[in-house]
Amino acid sequence: MHRPLAISLAILGGSAAVAAECTADAFAAILENHPEATVSFVEAVPQNGSFGQAAGVDLPFPNNATNLPALCAVGVNVKSSESSSYNFGLFLPDTTWNERFMTTGNGGFGGGINWPDMGIFSQYGFAAMSTDTGHSSNATDGSWGLNAPESLIDWGHRAMHGSVVLAKEIIITYYAISDGIKYSYYAGCSTGGRQGLKEVQMYPDSFDGISVGAPAWWTVHLAANTLQQGLYNLPDSDPKHIDPSIFPAVVAEIEKQCDPQDGLVDGIVSDPYGCNFDFEALLCTPDSDPATCLTPAQLTTIYKFYNPWVDVNQTYVFPSMALGTDPSFAMGGNLTPLGFGLFQYWIYNNSNWDYTKLTHSDVVFADSINPGGATADNFDMSPFLERGGKILKYHGAADALIPTGSSVYFYNQVRQTLVQKGIELDDFYRFFLIPGMNHCSGASIAPWYIASASQSITGATHSVPGFEDADHDIILAMMKWVEEGKAPDKLIATKFINDTATLGVLGQRPLCPYPKQAKYTVGEASVSDSWECQSLY
Repeated sequence: MHRPLAISLAILGGSAAVAAECTADAFAAILENHPEATVSFVEAVPQNGSFGQAAGVDLPFPNNATNLPALCAVGVNVKSSESSSYNFGLFLPDTTWNERFMTTGNGGFGGGINWPDMGIFSQYGFAAMSTDTGHSSNATDGSWGLNAPESLIDWGHRAMHGSVVLAKEIIITYYAISDGIKYSYYAGCSTGGRQGLKEVQMYPDSFDGISVGAPAWWTVHLAANTLQQGLYNLPDSDPKHIDPSIFPAVVAEIEKQCDPQDGLVDGIVSDPYGCNFDFEALLCTPDSDPATCLTPAQLTTIYKFYNPWVDVNQTYVFPSMALGTDPSFAMGGNLTPLGFGLFQYWIYNNSNWDYTKLTHSDVVFADSINPGGATADNFDMSPFLERGGKILKYHGAADALIPTGSSVYFYNQVRQTLVQKGIELDDFYRFFLIPGMNHCSGASIAPWYIASASQSITGATHSVPGFEDADHDIILAMMKWVEEGKAPDKLIATKFINDTATLGVLGQRPLCPYPKQAKYTVGEASVSDSWECQSLY
């Protein structure tokens, strides 16, 4: 799969490989033994140029990748069945190729080629690829899957794997390298996180290392939970309904109680699962402002939101939101199609299915279908370990879209599966919680930026400006672990002022491999050296 090579992460360097011509004819010749594949377009992009597809073509990624190195942009269409096909895009650097391959992923139900993330990864020197999974739609639109089982298979896993295999062949031929690509990597978040896990579960040889964030790995249960959380707060006329205007007061009370419990009052809940939260403190008293407190009926709603969904016969359905997560997205009044859309279009093939009547039996039925075979629940990941693979996973501890607990649950399931085989997870799989971070990126004051997939800040083309090393950049950390055998004992997250690199650093903090936690020791709290990763016992 790869040939070993220790590298200096400060200088990824360009390749001495001679690239073929960046023309449609050249790529048609490369694909001549693949009748299922056709070249859609080829374009030479100059240094500092940009590339993307029209907004009406690539719905989830309407913005161009910009400030690119000189490269060849390629689009390929692959027929996957009699009724389906998928596309993938490639960025192939002209002179800066680092002899490595990077695949990135998608979001939600969306298709589309992720040119922006490909552009970021091309700045490192990677030959970068993304698939549209067989369709173009916004992240919340699952209507393309109505009565389309082959398209669902493409979205679930087939398009990703087929694109990876063919992209590697194109790269090897294009650069005329006889001994193959040195290393192959993956980086994605959300659905992109699921795609990475699913690929190495099914095909351990696809990648040498993967960086996956907030993975939507439990496809059916995640959608059901998203819908159920919205239904907790409906109908509006029910005494249990909480007006969204009260949610800031709920979050404030959680921060008031949980922030000090992690050892430092700084506006960041560092240990939401270790917080002993007194829910009854949210109850209204005769002197309370009703706009900032809850009735007993409303308290049951917020309690359900912050606790796992357990249903018939104590069946565990889905993990909980972390304490401190804002309920506004899930229970704000407008139910998201990310919940009901899967059931309407992919399970019942009925756009009029009444999602307000959701029961656990619907979840059981949906499990029996597992649309597209998308769920990435093969917890025995030892085949990936055995071929030398490495996993860096992360999840925002204030993720309002995919409950942080789902990544904790996944980690524990893998651990339960592998411990009995004598396998230590730290040998190949490290998981980092990012306090204060929302879905994949972003936090008001907490350090969150680690240069992962789906992360960007103003004024940066890639990596972490001023800190372009494996301690601060998860892509470089992944490479260092795979290529030099040096596992990250921590990652340092950065918060730039107004998320703008040129304005300077507001604060940095170490992220620790789960279940270790960053504990404040001494000094300025905004400096990473004032913290250390500590075990819980």
